[in-house]
Amino acid sequence: MMEIEIDRSSGFCFGVVNAIESAERELEKGVNLYCLGDLVHNSLEMERLKRLGLQTINHDDLSAFEERTVLLRAHGEPPSTYGIAARNRIKIVDATCPVVLKLQRRIYDCHQEMKNSDGQLVIYGKKGHAEVNGLVGQTGGAAIVVEKPEDLEKLDFSREITLFSQTTKPLDGFREIVGMIRARTKEGVRFRYFDTICRQVSNRLPKVKAFASRHDWVYFVAGQKSSNGKMLFEECRKSNPHTVFISATSEIKGPLPSGVRRVGVCGATSTPKWLMEEVAARIKALNG
Repeated sequence: MMEIEIDRSSGFCFGVVNAIESAERELEKGVNLYCLGDLVHNSLEMERLKRLGLQTINHDDLSAFEERTVLLRAHGEPPSTYGIAARNRIKIVDATCPVVLKLQRRIYDCHQEMKNSDGQLVIYGKKGHAEVNGLVGQTGGAAIVVEKPEDLEKLDFSREITLFSQTTKPLDGFREIVGMIRARTKEGVRFRYFDTICRQVSNRLPKVKAFASRHDWVYFVAGQKSSNGKMLFEECRKSNPHTVFISATSEIKGPLPSGVRRVGVCGATSTPKWLMEEVAARIKALNG
């Protein structure tokens, strides 16, 4: 008999749960609520929220708005967004993740501290990611974003460097960047680094790898836009080559190969539990 298990450590992180609950509270009051960008990188969850009344806008829309209610998602926003809201008398429902908010303040303070020096403030993160845009905004655009080792060519290793990390980047990648900067920094030049990676997110990596290795077959459930999902899926696949990425139950087309007895269902920090439960039910229905 086939055993189907849902990974208990998968699903929304605290920041996403807080943002969704904030949206639901406002919508229950009958508020016309607009979210600046996708609240969560999962199309099915976004469809559910849309049915409740949530409307998604972009930054151009925000500039044209006046006297409306706008929710800021967990990723956070740069100071310029708050400035636009103030000028246009927009009510902000701020659902920025507390971990991200703390990091924004640290980067702002560090930038102010470094203004009178010749130092470089560096952020290890994904270029163009909403969280990174918010972090860079704390420095007035002065921060240097490093996404991969090749990006280190942007740095001047004869000048002071202070490094932070996007909260959702992998810990191993951060340590690699730290080691490469340390090796290239000129003697006597100050190099500081701060591990600002969210442990609720980073700790999922070893857990999801262990989960995948315990099963004959794994369905990894995540939205196509989820950076966290893509990273965790690749790690799952390293632990278990019989790992399949899906975004919806409709992508499961038929019964699994004979001999598969233990099936795992896991996902990203942006994957709703209800979707993983639907996937598990679909697997059961197709495999007797």
